[in-house]
Amino acid sequence: MKDLLVRWLITPALLLAYAGAAIAQLEVIITDYVGKRAPVAVVPFGWEGDDATAPFDIDDIISADLSRSGRFAPIDEDGMLQKPTTTLDIDFDDWRILNVEAVVIGKIIQTGANAYSVQFQAFDVFTREQLIGYRMPASLGNMRQVAHRAADMIYEKLTGIPGVFGTKVAYVTAQGDGADRMYTLVVSDADGENQFTIMESRDPIMSPAWSPDSRRLAYVSFEGDVSTIYVQTLRSGNRIKASSRAGINGAPSFSPDGRKLVLTLGGIDGNLDINVLDLATRQFTRLTTNRAIDTEGTWSPDGQSIYFTSDRSGGPQVYRISANGGAAERVTFEGSYNARPRLSPDGSRLALVHLDRGNYRIGVLDLDDKELLIVSNGQQDESPSFAPNSDSLIYATREGRNGVLEMVSADGLYRQRLGSRQGDVREPVWSPFPRY
Repeated sequence: MKDLLVRWLITPALLLAYAGAAIAQLEVIITDYVGKRAPVAVVPFGWEGDDATAPFDIDDIISADLSRSGRFAPIDEDGMLQKPTTTLDIDFDDWRILNVEAVVIGKIIQTGANAYSVQFQAFDVFTREQLIGYRMPASLGNMRQVAHRAADMIYEKLTGIPGVFGTKVAYVTAQGDGADRMYTLVVSDADGENQFTIMESRDPIMSPAWSPDSRRLAYVSFEGDVSTIYVQTLRSGNRIKASSRAGINGAPSFSPDGRKLVLTLGGIDGNLDINVLDLATRQFTRLTTNRAIDTEGTWSPDGQSIYFTSDRSGGPQVYRISANGGAAERVTFEGSYNARPRLSPDGSRLALVHLDRGNYRIGVLDLDDKELLIVSNGQQDESPSFAPNSDSLIYATREGRNGVLEMVSADGLYRQRLGSRQGDVREPVWSPFPRY
């Protein structure tokens, strides 16, 4: 029974996923750029406080965030002709000589014991106009979060697209071999920092899914050698059994209002169907009754439809059904294998695993023009998840024996890798926007 669940709730590539290794911090490695990146300058922030130097290099975090976006190329500090910290100190002609399109300046001011004020401004070098200016309170404990939020605001002002530097990623790691293997559900910042463990077990953990408010994770655990869906609150660590019916319980996904889960249930005969669980009433509603295997359900952003994988046409393809039930409509037609559907938050595109010339790769299907774009280039790519701004995706792939994560722009032009030199990392899922 466990083997059947692994096969259909994850995709075949995951059967090779878990190699023995120790958990380690994720390391970001930029692997592909296509096209020009806009040169920008993030000037070292000024400091006003008791100590000789600032306690945190906020400008370094902002610069790294903008670089990782794939749209910007921050210039090196050594190449700066000036390092202003106030508007009056900026000589725009100097920045035009360097072909810099935007300059970011700022200052950290100590206002008390472990209390700071972070202020920043971004300017258009060619128009000499301020694009954004903001001030935020901070402490040593949340300084990194403040830096990511500043980068998000700057990025949105420069591109018109909300930044996702302040978001988080959940994923599963594995260490050890055989009976000693340990599975861990981990959450980290989107840049791989601030990793912390949600739960760990000697039994497999699969299919993590965020609640819309980013406060809970649903996941499948095989504790006691039985598949069970749990919903766990991150801050308290408390968790509830959402579904532990006899047979298969798998592939949970929260509804947009956070009140329901779509999940895959199957009896002892192994037939899998899409069901909806009301978390308050504990009532199950079965949506599909086909004799085929129906699994991997996910909600549309408006909560009106559910997309899922089914082999009712002879091979895995993506279908859509009303959240209230009814007839299912086939969505994918290109190729013999399309699975693990995930909607972009804006509802315009569908990410999926597509069999491409013998390789399992990530595809992005435009739901209006039905064009399928392959955005990954591995042999065993899986588990796509859109960023909350719909502009990027994260997915799992292989690097030698280990599983690693990759982020790619939705147009496939930019890619970066988040890998652990000592670990196997799988099943990523990108959090919604934080609620400050």
